[in-house]
Amino acid sequence: MLAVQVILCAILVLGGAALLLLGFRGLRGQLPRNRYVGVRTPAAMSSDEAFELANRAAAPAMLAGGAAAVLAGVSVPMLASTFSVVMISVLGLVGAFALMTAGGVVGNRAAEAMPAPAPAAGGCSGCACGGCSALPRD
Repeated sequence: MLAVQVILCAILVLGGAALLLLGFRGLRGQLPRNRYVGVRTPAAMSSDEAFELANRAAAPAMLAGGAAAVLAGVSVPMLASTFSVVMISVLGLVGAFALMTAGGVVGNRAAEAMPAPAPAAGGCSGCACGGCSALPRD
């Protein structure tokens, strides 16, 4: 039973610490756009500004999820019965996941609400496709 408590404690504390770091960096705007962490919906990945806004909006929920997981992980070694260890662990994991998901939804909505970039001169949207039909033909 002690080994299970140590493993659950480590999973909760390390996962919570990762969420806290992600939320802190997102809140401060220090999270670079990448494929691995943060809010990575199509709206958020459309530009660096959208990614930063989405992660700033998601940060409070990420921080709360990280705190919930760390608190659950810290409390696991203090519990005596198997039932209470399992319940606190499950509640910590589910709570952190729910808060992380809620943060992602809020971040995605913030990124979707951003105004679209203005088109470049001549009606071209700047896609650099090389064959823009919006350009006048001579």
